[in-house]
Amino acid sequence: MAISGMMSAALSGLETAQTALTTVSNNITNVNTPGYVQEVVQQSPAVAGGAVDGVTVDDVQRVTSQYLESANYQAASSAGSASVISKLLSQAQGAFGDPSQASSYLNQLSTVFTDFTAAANSPASSLPRTQAADDLNTFLDSSQTVAGTLSGIQTQAQSQITDDVGQVNQLLSQINTLNGSITTANAQSGSAAGSQDSQAQLLQQLSSLMSINVSTQSNGTVSVQTSTGQLLVGNGNAATLSYTPSATAQASISLSPAGSPETTPLQIGSGELQGLLSLSNTQIPGIQAQLSTYVNGAVNALNAASNASTAVPPPQTLTGRNTGLDLPTIVGDFTGTTNIAIVNSSGDLQQQVAVDFTSDTMSVNGGASTSFTPSTFLSSLNTALGGTGTASFSNGALSISATSSSSGVAISDDATSPAQDGGQGFSQFFGLNNLVTSSQITNYNTGLQASDDSGFTPGGVITFEISNSSGTPMANIPVTMPSAGSPTMQDLLNTLNAPIGGVGQYGSFSLNSNGALTFTPTSAGATLSVASDTTERGADGPSMSELFGIGSAQQTAAAASYEVNPTISANPMNMPLATLDLSAASGTPVVAAGDGSGATALAAVANTETSFGAAGTLPAMTTTVAQYAANLAGALGQQSSAADSADTAATAVQTEAQTRLQSVEGVNLDQELVNLTTYQQAYNASARLVQASQNMISTLLDIIP
Repeated sequence: MAISGMMSAALSGLETAQTALTTVSNNITNVNTPGYVQEVVQQSPAVAGGAVDGVTVDDVQRVTSQYLESANYQAASSAGSASVISKLLSQAQGAFGDPSQASSYLNQLSTVFTDFTAAANSPASSLPRTQAADDLNTFLDSSQTVAGTLSGIQTQAQSQITDDVGQVNQLLSQINTLNGSITTANAQSGSAAGSQDSQAQLLQQLSSLMSINVSTQSNGTVSVQTSTGQLLVGNGNAATLSYTPSATAQASISLSPAGSPETTPLQIGSGELQGLLSLSNTQIPGIQAQLSTYVNGAVNALNAASNASTAVPPPQTLTGRNTGLDLPTIVGDFTGTTNIAIVNSSGDLQQQVAVDFTSDTMSVNGGASTSFTPSTFLSSLNTALGGTGTASFSNGALSISATSSSSGVAISDDATSPAQDGGQGFSQFFGLNNLVTSSQITNYNTGLQASDDSGFTPGGVITFEISNSSGTPMANIPVTMPSAGSPTMQDLLNTLNAPIGGVGQYGSFSLNSNGALTFTPTSAGATLSVASDTTERGADGPSMSELFGIGSAQQTAAAASYEVNPTISANPMNMPLATLDLSAASGTPVVAAGDGSGATALAAVANTETSFGAAGTLPAMTTTVAQYAANLAGALGQQSSAADSADTAATAVQTEAQTRLQSVEGVNLDQELVNLTTYQQAYNASARLVQASQNMISTLLDIIP
């Protein structure tokens, strides 16, 4: 080899070794730098004229594993979702208190039932009545507190979604900007490693918020997509996410490609965003529905017993709730017999009207029956009361009053053939003697039958939103109330369940024997909510969602509106703790002071089988109030425990994924020290070769005369 060739090879060796030493130095310096990826020098022989002429540095490359990076992104997404779900479900469970403690929310009704037992033993005493009213108010207040806490958790989730969407948009923009920096560096034959390290950190943050698929292009830039292939970053652009919250329906996140006004629903896959969306749209509303079902079931059971009872003396006026229906439709659906009595202050019967809804007849004081029709019911009842009382119906509510201020109204259904509509007695259906009242419609057993006139004004629109089990909205479906030529409830059901213009592709509505409207989804875990509702039953009547309690938001608001009947709160002696006894002998009071049979019935609600609809993770069931409370506590505990287990497992997988990725991409000090020694020796060897070449040249120059 010529001396010049030797010198050239030695210099290339020096330069290569210097580059390698600089790379090793960077690796060692950044051993604890988060996101730093180990770099290695790629070198190859320098060839000139077909012969090796030293060494050259091809590139300084980052040591990466696309497979391990992908696994790490997936693990981060799963951990992000599991973590936030576990955290907020724990808060939701905590709102109900510890069920093992007697004072916890789900045990408060037991105290109320104990109070009614004490009142049954001393019905003339005001103390147990006052205690029962106070403890019942405590339960209802606590129900509102728990409902408020759950709403707060839902609001917290929605607020965090807003923050996360903003963070995602910022990350996408930064990742896209770094793509530009990487392209520029490569075009100028510079190092893009720093930009790529920064980009990797941003991708890691993004993966904890949502599922992503990352592809590295030949020029070192990345293309980022959702798990379903929606482009987030690529082709020199970054997409933008937008969040649409909703107080009554399903919150949604949309994606807008860069420079395009069009938006499409974002398929998040997993990550903190998906966890929050699932909590906001499905899991928290499910718990709210369970709470509402529990409170509504307990209140309806208490009111059933209350309406079968009476105060001593009976109140002069009984005014019912807003049923949301017209009186002829209600009367037309009733069967069986009820008794409306006017009783004086001594408990003596003054007038008894027996109403037989099966035969559409009335009889006064056991006399001959006279006929009525649903449309003449009110006038016939007023005639039958014969001046001792009056009845009126306004804004969906029935009211019956005794004419004399010293008399009162008491009602009892026939023991053999009790009046029934929607699974409720006469007084209970109208809420004439409710122990617990509300300003809203809270009883969704309307009693309506398929053949009844639906009563909804044609043209009104109710818009449903359908979401999958993960809380991601799937469809927004406006349904228009059918025309006047299709007035029945069956016509309304057909319209609701139509595959086009209705919800038929996603499930079906049905009307049960009590007139309750329920939705059954085709896909397990799918949920239905109401985005908007302009429907109206009759003039200024309730909307469809109000009448039937459609959507967890409607039911939650109703369950938080209860209070002990104000007349009872003002005077506990108005509490209905006796019963109307029409079998009493002549001259004997039909309402007697000291009668505690009504209190006994109220106490017995604790062990009375009550129907509870499906809610959240709990199926429809018929059980006692106490057992449903236990089932609710169990469901909450199981849901929270499952979330904790999922969080623990996801965290373990994420830790393992990070460990494996670090073992490949991270800096190994032992290996770097070996490399440092190797490149130092290579540098020294090249330096000696340079010195030898220099000595040879000097010797040759000395030889020349």
